[in-house]
Amino acid sequence: MPGYDEVEVGTELPARTFPLQRVDLVRYCGASGDFNVIHWNERVATAVGLPDVIAHGMLTMAEAGRLVTDWAGDPGAVLSYRVRFSRPVVVPDDDAGVELVVAGIVEDKLEGGQVVIGLTATVGDSKVLGGARAVVRLA
Repeated sequence: MPGYDEVEVGTELPARTFPLQRVDLVRYCGASGDFNVIHWNERVATAVGLPDVIAHGMLTMAEAGRLVTDWAGDPGAVLSYRVRFSRPVVVPDDDAGVELVVAGIVEDKLEGGQVVIGLTATVGDSKVLGGARAVVRLA
């Protein structure tokens, strides 16, 4: 875990790539209990106006949050975390799937050893999360 005194506004969290394939969506269905058909059935997803099967929003949010918890070294150090879902993450039915790229930057230092982390999450050129922020307490 980085120390509060070691971190400055502008400190970048190393970007990470999280690959997502259809099998990951099926696993997440089982783990979360969210078996909404748009997350695994292309026919139904397109019938309701989606371009294809989409990843669960909470799965996308969790992967982005993982960047913060891995950087902090302690999931319990995250005091708050919020995002807006700006675009669905479309996961094609192929061997490649899609890559979710998440990066972060320290935007502010608060009292009590807390820092505000701004996150960006993209798939290709599309931003899939907006207003993603985490507040983390550092030692």
